Amino acid sequence: MKGSARCDERYPFMTCDLHIHSTYSDGSQTPGEIVDEAIERSLSAIAIADHDTVQGVPPAIEAARGSDIRVIPAVEISTEFKQIDIHILGYWIELDNERLLDKLLYVREARKVRAEEIVGKLRTLGIEISLEDVTQQSDGVTLGRPHVAQALMAGGYVTGMKEAFTRYLGRDRPAFVPRYKLTPAEAVEAVLGAEGCPVLAHPALGVPDHMIEALIEAGIEGLEAYHNHHSPSNVRRVIGIAREHGLLVTGGTDSHGPKGSYPVRVGDVDVPDECAEGLIAWAEERGVARP
Repeated sequence: MKGSARCDERYPFMTCDLHIHSTYSDGSQTPGEIVDEAIERSLSAIAIADHDTVQGVPPAIEAARGSDIRVIPAVEISTEFKQIDIHILGYWIELDNERLLDKLLYVREARKVRAEEIVGKLRTLGIEISLEDVTQQSDGVTLGRPHVAQALMAGGYVTGMKEAFTRYLGRDRPAFVPRYKLTPAEAVEAVLGAEGCPVLAHPALGVPDHMIEALIEAGIEGLEAYHNHHSPSNVRRVIGIAREHGLLVTGGTDSHGPKGSYPVRVGDVDVPDECAEGLIAWAEERGVARP
């Protein structure tokens, strides 16, 4: 087995949340607010896993200083394979690894270009919002479609996130624009190159079995079983695959805060503490337990 501790369905109580987004990407809570909420809910460990940036990790670590909560450095890298969105979580990555940071910067710049193209399509539909309107919705460094949706809401064009995606921003909708993404293998390689632990995020959300197998061959170290959109049968199935291949099991809410597309509170998914313990053991065995 690749980690000395695992979590499974025998442990039903929520004690950690290893997949949270902050205002540094498309979350609606600052790292400090996330830490405060995690402490209030008596979580043992959290991971700020922002999309394509690690800049939210240091302020979370600082906010947790002096408390009992463990902040595990993380990132979520957006990838695509044959029009299938596949997200790779990277835990314990070196926050100053130049090759990783260069790849994340490239992806973020592509996000900005995409946002500008989306705004252009919306304007042809008679929707008068600007790229500045979109960037004003972001407190962080990573732009995404949720920020466009918020600009649409602010302009009175839609009443909520769901309507924005259903009418304009979802795949095959009139303002949808595909964007550059790394391949899943490139993301795994980037995480491994930064001495991190690559984990496949929410595999039950449309990731085909053959791709899971390919990613295991590429070097992923774990699967995210516990997730806001995973059913109990999804959880059992993903845990079974992880056990079969000797992989770590992780989990988290994938919370984007109270103003996210699918609001879920930090700590609202039952993720047993053994998930955090497995990641910590993995890092300690390799001497990379940061911070």
